[in-house]
Order: sequence, then structure tokens, then C-alpha cells
Amino acid sequence: MKTTHLLFLLVATWLTGCTDKCEQTRTFRRYTPVTLTVQQVRAGVRVEAVQALHKPGKIYTKGGFLFINELKEGIHIIDNRNPALPQPIAFLRIPGNGDMAVRNNILYADSYMDLVAFDISNPAQPREVSRVESVFSNGQFEGGWWNINAQTLTLSDQRVEYVTETIKTDCDGSSPGSWASCPGCDRATLSFSSIQLASQPNNNGTAGSMARFALYNNFLYTVGQSDMQLFDIENAAKPSAKSRISLGSGIETIFPYKDKLFIGSQTGMFIYDNSNPANPVRLSVFQHARVCDPVVVDGDIAYVTLRNGTACSGYTNQLDVVDISNLSSPTLLKSYPMQNPHGLGVDFPNLFICEGAFGLKSFDASSPLNIKQLSQITGQDAYDVIPLNKTLLLIGKDGLYQFDYTNPAQLRQVSKLSVNRPY
Repeated sequence: MKTTHLLFLLVATWLTGCTDKCEQTRTFRRYTPVTLTVQQVRAGVRVEAVQALHKPGKIYTKGGFLFINELKEGIHIIDNRNPALPQPIAFLRIPGNGDMAVRNNILYADSYMDLVAFDISNPAQPREVSRVESVFSNGQFEGGWWNINAQTLTLSDQRVEYVTETIKTDCDGSSPGSWASCPGCDRATLSFSSIQLASQPNNNGTAGSMARFALYNNFLYTVGQSDMQLFDIENAAKPSAKSRISLGSGIETIFPYKDKLFIGSQTGMFIYDNSNPANPVRLSVFQHARVCDPVVVDGDIAYVTLRNGTACSGYTNQLDVVDISNLSSPTLLKSYPMQNPHGLGVDFPNLFICEGAFGLKSFDASSPLNIKQLSQITGQDAYDVIPLNKTLLLIGKDGLYQFDYTNPAQLRQVSKLSVNRPY
């Protein structure tokens, strides 16, 4: 009996100690419904001081500058003329922003229902110059859809908040992690009076494969969930809405290549002849299983990544290599298994694929029937890439990475801008 009482006392003491001392810190996403008026959205555009990355989305580059979307909040503008030391210079607050494109010194960005044009001759001080109102009726971001009510002039959205809480555990929890800061955000203020973006006719920037905006000739093309909206930008500072082309459901990305448009959807790749930029004409569709689908093109080869995910309702994770020498009849050459591919980029023969939580992979794509993996870097939750002049721009859930890919088998990290909290 004494032994039994002693054992009970020890167990009770151990349990009490756990209740008092063992804790677990966790961070999770909380979605809160939000209703905004159109007036609130349009009045919310402004230039603010440099901010850390919180929820980075799309990435764009032009003339030595980077533009990183902060999901539904705006655009970080970064001087990247020295990739080893990127310098954040401003934050352009744009409610409901998800995509962007740059022609000459004009930045185009969506703001929920509107398309807004900014003069960025001085990137540190963007200036709104025009707006095409009520041209987008809905959109999709992380956290769900937003929709506008034309009668009440209000829109319904969701705010994604990252909540950190400490809870009692059974003494088997992990210790809380640390949050990274934003390197460069507290650097000394530089003088940007001499900064000018190159101003040449039809001088476009470069987007990643996840883009929904594309530029060609005197037109801006934007894709929604089911259609493509054309904007005439012959007068770059004053875009005007033109025709709208129905594409079908599940549209995700657009990639311009020469006089063709390649549109990624959840069910296939659409190819449009764009020789008449005012009237793109569908040539063909390369169909696949229902999965998320960005695409990039080089020469007669299209590279299409397919991945599963809650928004895509599929179970396939692979790279499809498609022969597009006959644009009216694209043909699958070979499929390669992947882990969870997201965005991709090609600088032939180099091919780079973001594998989400599995990091970044580089490949030798010299032979479409024998694509060889050269390296894999883990530790990033990789979303999209832009290969440019031997510097690879990678945006992920934990920040912006830049790699020197002079030797694609041994990618060398040259810099990183971190988010200030994990996803």
C-alpha cells in the first residue's frame, strides 16, 4: 500500500508540473469577413515608408528594381541594382492588390475592382496618374474570393490574420520559433533623386510564371477566373478597357511569348494567336487532369507544372514537357514526377522549378526527353522564380531569395529579404 501511495503521489506531481510549466506557442491563420465600400478602397492608395514583408505574393522586375506584391495590401518597391544588397525604398499601399506589370515608367496594378496606373519615374515616390474603374467584378487570393455588389457599391472579402497563442500542453510540444526581421528595412535612408527607370518605347518588365497580367505591343492583358480583359495602353499613362474574352472556368496564369499567349488553367493550357493584339484568337488547348497549372515557354517547348492543392482538387504532381512546334496541335513529349511544383522559370538550357515546401530545384533541360535534375535547395517554401542575367529571383513564404546560377548545379545564395512572421 505504501508503495502504491508513493507511486500515485509521484504521478500526480508529474502531471501537475506539466500543467504548470509545459507550454506550446503556435501560429495559425484566422479568417475574418470584411466589407469595404468602393470609396474606402479608392481612397486607400498612398505611398508609405518601407515595410517588412508579411505575406508576399507575385514578383516583378524592371530596370534593376523589384516589385513584390503584399497580398491584398500593396507593393514593396526595392532597389535591386546590387542583388547582394537589395534596398527597400518604399511601400505602395494598394487595397486589394494581387498583380502588376510595368511598361516604360508606368506601373499597372489591380485594386480590387479597379485597374490603377502609377508613374514610377522616381520609384521611391510612385504617383497615381489614372484609374479604370469597376473593370474587375471578383478575384481570388489566399483566403478565398472577393466579390463586389454593384447595387450597394460594397465588396465582401476576408482578412487573413496570423494569430500566435501560447497553450498548455502535455509536455510533448515544441518550443516557439523566432520571427525574422526585414534586412534592409532599418538601413540608412539613401538619396534617390538620381533614380530613373529606363524610358524606351514598349520597354516591359519581367513577371514570374504565376502572373495574371501580361504586356504585348500596345495592350495589357489580365486574366480572371473565367475571362481575359484587354486594355489599350498606347497612351501608357491612360489605359482604357477594351474587349473581354471568355476563357472558361479555372483560369490561373498568363504567359506571353512572341506573338502568342499561353494561358494556364486548372484543366489545361490554352494557346492564343496574338498576331492581332486587339483580338487574340484561340488556336488550341492542351488538356490534363484537374490541377493547378502555370506554364512557361522557350522555343518549341512549353513547360507546364501540375500540382495538387485545396484550390485545385487534383492529386497530380508533375512537370509536363509539351511540343508546341504545331501550335494547333500541342503534343505531350514526357512527364516528370515532382513533389509539389508551383512556379517555374526557364533560361535555356536552365530550368528552375519551385517545389513549395520542398524548396527549389534546378534542371538541365537541353533534351526535353531527358531533363536532368542538377540540384535541390531546401529550407524555403518556394512559390515563384524569375531567372534573369544569371541571377535567380525566388519569392517564397519566408521571403525573397536571390541566387547566382552561373553554375546551376551549385546555386549560390547572394541575398535574402525575410518576412517578419511565418506563414
